[in-house]
Amino acid sequence: MKLIIAAIKPFKLEEVREALTAIGVRGMMVTEIKGFGSQSGHTEIYRGAEYAVNFVPKVKLEIAVSSAMADQVVDTIQKTARTDKIGDGKIFVLDLQQAVRVRTGEINDDAL
Repeated sequence: MKLIIAAIKPFKLEEVREALTAIGVRGMMVTEIKGFGSQSGHTEIYRGAEYAVNFVPKVKLEIAVSSAMADQVVDTIQKTARTDKIGDGKIFVLDLQQAVRVRTGEINDDAL
């Protein structure tokens, strides 16, 4: 099993969710986050004053999938979330040791 963590632009969330649902992803966790990478924030003008925005708003997706499905999920997120502009985000893939469905006690792939 794999845990896929993706940080994407917030306005791409619904499009990515639809694309993942279409390939068979049955669930995900979504968190609003702020961060910076090579983009290093940006400046904005508010009421005539310029100020620095050091942390950029993103959405973090956490998706647990079978190992066989991981590459397809990563490809789908990358293609759907891409805008070809700086700050499109990152995707991380980690090994997932165990998953348990609380309601039934099912474990691992059955719990996904």
